Amino acid sequence: MTNNGRRVVFEVDGESIDAPVAAGQVLRTVLRDAGVHSVKKGCDAGDCGACSVLVDDDPVHSCVYPAHRLDGRRVTTAAGLGTPEAPHPMQQAFVDAAGFQCGFCTAGMVVTASTFTEADRDDLPRLLKGNICRCTGYRAIRDAVCGVDNTVSPAVGQAAGRSVKAPAGLRVVTGREEFTLDSPAPTTLLHIAVLGSPHPHARIVRIDTTAALALPGVHAVLTHHDSPSTLFSTGRHEDREDDPDDGLVIDPVLRFRGQRVAAVVAESRRQAELARDAIVVEYEVLPAVFDPEEARRPGAPLLHGEKTSEVSRIAFPERNTVAAMHGETGDVEAALAAAAATVEGTWTTQRVSHGSLETHATRGWLDDDGRLVLRTSSQVPFLVRDEIAHVFGLPEDRVRVFTKRVGGGFGGKQELLTEDLVTLAVLATGRPVQYEFTRDDEFTIAPTRHPMRVRVRLGADADGTLTALHVDQLMDTGAYGNHGVGVMYHSVHESIAVYRCASKRVDAESVYTNNLPSGAFRGYGLGQVIFAIESAMDELAIRLGIDPFELRRKNVVVPGDAMVVTDPDEETDLIWGSYGLDQCLDLVEEALAGPDPEPAPVGPTWSTGTGMALAMIATMPPRGHFADTTVELRPDGGYDIGVGTAEFGNGTTTVHAQLVATALGTTPDRVSIRQSDTDVARYDSGAFGSAGVVVAGKALWAAAHKLRAALVDRALALSGGAADVVDGGAAPEVVPGGVVVTRASSAGPPSSRLVTVDELLADGPLVADGSHDGTPRSVAFNVHAFRVAVDRSTGEVRMLRSIQAADAGTVLNPEQLRGQIEGGTAQAIGTALYEEMMLDGEGRVLTTALRNYRLPKFSDVPETEVLFAETHDELGPLGAKSMSEAPYNPVAPALANAIRDALGVRPHELPMSRDRLWRLAR
Repeated sequence: MTNNGRRVVFEVDGESIDAPVAAGQVLRTVLRDAGVHSVKKGCDAGDCGACSVLVDDDPVHSCVYPAHRLDGRRVTTAAGLGTPEAPHPMQQAFVDAAGFQCGFCTAGMVVTASTFTEADRDDLPRLLKGNICRCTGYRAIRDAVCGVDNTVSPAVGQAAGRSVKAPAGLRVVTGREEFTLDSPAPTTLLHIAVLGSPHPHARIVRIDTTAALALPGVHAVLTHHDSPSTLFSTGRHEDREDDPDDGLVIDPVLRFRGQRVAAVVAESRRQAELARDAIVVEYEVLPAVFDPEEARRPGAPLLHGEKTSEVSRIAFPERNTVAAMHGETGDVEAALAAAAATVEGTWTTQRVSHGSLETHATRGWLDDDGRLVLRTSSQVPFLVRDEIAHVFGLPEDRVRVFTKRVGGGFGGKQELLTEDLVTLAVLATGRPVQYEFTRDDEFTIAPTRHPMRVRVRLGADADGTLTALHVDQLMDTGAYGNHGVGVMYHSVHESIAVYRCASKRVDAESVYTNNLPSGAFRGYGLGQVIFAIESAMDELAIRLGIDPFELRRKNVVVPGDAMVVTDPDEETDLIWGSYGLDQCLDLVEEALAGPDPEPAPVGPTWSTGTGMALAMIATMPPRGHFADTTVELRPDGGYDIGVGTAEFGNGTTTVHAQLVATALGTTPDRVSIRQSDTDVARYDSGAFGSAGVVVAGKALWAAAHKLRAALVDRALALSGGAADVVDGGAAPEVVPGGVVVTRASSAGPPSSRLVTVDELLADGPLVADGSHDGTPRSVAFNVHAFRVAVDRSTGEVRMLRSIQAADAGTVLNPEQLRGQIEGGTAQAIGTALYEEMMLDGEGRVLTTALRNYRLPKFSDVPETEVLFAETHDELGPLGAKSMSEAPYNPVAPALANAIRDALGVRPHELPMSRDRLWRLAR
């Protein structure tokens, strides 16, 4: 017996395990404690399926399977199904179909799918209801199960533009690809448990840690007395001053429920949790405010009133306003008064969770040289390194931050949420320390999408020419201002600049409340405002009797137009690198005229409708985004890439290999990538703002071409110089084995010689670098349309048709890009119809489990027809544009416009849940 438990003997992937089992323990924890890292932790509630395994050939969620039932059982994980060298047929099918993106759910998904028969293919919505994927949109998963091959093995030098397999594919599907905590833990590892505030606004008067420190296994109890005094923001940008400095590692003033009060560091998580409960705290409870409208009024409780604009960069701390924008061009009121038609409405969007299946986690330690090392789940390792050094007063070269594969991000891991506390604990104890969010933490303390209230007023002439556009936006940034400035400014930029209009006005404010913080999320604020503007544009089309496609065509910007928000003279680095919005409108309208793949339901309560919407987005973040890269020839003839950006399902790793292979006359499998490690790669601002291809990719393209030139120069020098190289069509050719040099011959035809890799490297390494600074920037476009059926008696929505056209420039990997668009569409459908974090009006989060949050499942997502405009962007590598964030933005308004067409009544609130639509249809 051990800890009121017992020992069990069972088999895992062919190996016998004799393990202690505590009372109430589950299979997942037993497996991971035994070093079986092919099994992932996603929810610990049986909701997501990331932990799925076979027990005696039956698929189960190991996070709810009682460990005491294991005696004599046979457990098979993804690693036991097959290996990268000899994968299970289903594992190979997932690679061939590109049936994953971040890959965190994939090991569990493959295990479940491995039990399917051919007859099961018609029942996938039911059979896969226990496995959630946040990234793919499910079409590629269906293709994998059905044996559809969506990828190719490209010829030498022809990787770009083809659907190349992900380099890590076989490791992902067999559970061998490491995520953040998928490595053996050192025996000296300590764990953190955090005491969160029970109040939405309070000051710590007294804290007594005596009893907690006296408990077994406890090494430290950290409070605000131990915290550095340097203010900072959890939001990370290239310029750290883009966010207000308004928080501390542990703050004596608590501004939302769950905020850190103290952190216990102990030998086990259980010991840390017991000690956490022994901490005694006396609080001074302070007045709180939860509505941003009330928060900015005179007399409201101030969250950061003691801070100054000069030091913390808060616009108006005296009225809880993080950032504000008020500007006008023309005369909106006069234009509205003179308009032939006007539309006015207020739209609201909800608080949304990122839903990444890998929770935030960091493991930190001191290396043999005493340097701080952080292994973390982050989109921005270099920005984390720099801020940790800043907050803790460390030289940057004394901090190393690296990531392995990251299990989903969507902007939620452009934050510094666990690394600072782990750093504090490592420096306090000298021991390795781990801090891992629970799924409850992801809902209650991790930042969310900003809820917004957006009022739109439009005016137009009788022919549909826009004459007035006014957006009044108010966003709830929560208790801290991480991304509260950037999201506000971005939300009212491209959403407004996409339309030509003589009179425009913007009134936008980002306001503190005592709710949990908001943060970066796919689309970065555009989705919320585009929902309002595109809904208003649709209503304007109805009032004028103009086709919604034609109304857009008449008013959208075209090359040569200035992209104006409220200042026609504003200096900007946005340029017309290419333009495909006209094609996108045409492609969607033409496709929408075709037959629907799903028949409309028949009955007196059903109505059908069609809707569309468009979106414009800059192809990279403003104010600089930097990437420094290297490409080096290896002795075996392959190439090593050094690039700082992280892989979290964005697919940049695949595209980076394609670009280098194309430039250097080889194949992607001969390209190895060292990435997302501040010690082994050069600087990179990070994987956000869809910058992985257009910034880091462009830098790698430059490095590869520089190396190609160096290879040719050395080959020519080794083979007698360039004097008699044949002109025209026989220039030196870089090939997998070296460089072929062809020379003229007076005695006969030209002669060719292969200068081998050994010869090329005889005089020393061959390495080249490339960089990009993220400017100037281009714009990309997306147009989405739906045909829906709505049941007025229940509020049910059935999506009969889903189409998106994307202006992505040159498509570097068609299947992967299609997957990004499908994944963004699925995530946006969740926002539009299902997902909503519920709060009680006093800052308490009520939605704390995936089963109550309603992430879209296989059965919820229609297949989206993805179409590409044919454009070539002068700024991107090989003419490519970014396309990770963009697909999300037009989906909710297109769906809302289709629902309005079906019901004859316009939705103004997200999500458009069944109960809301039922009430709307009454």
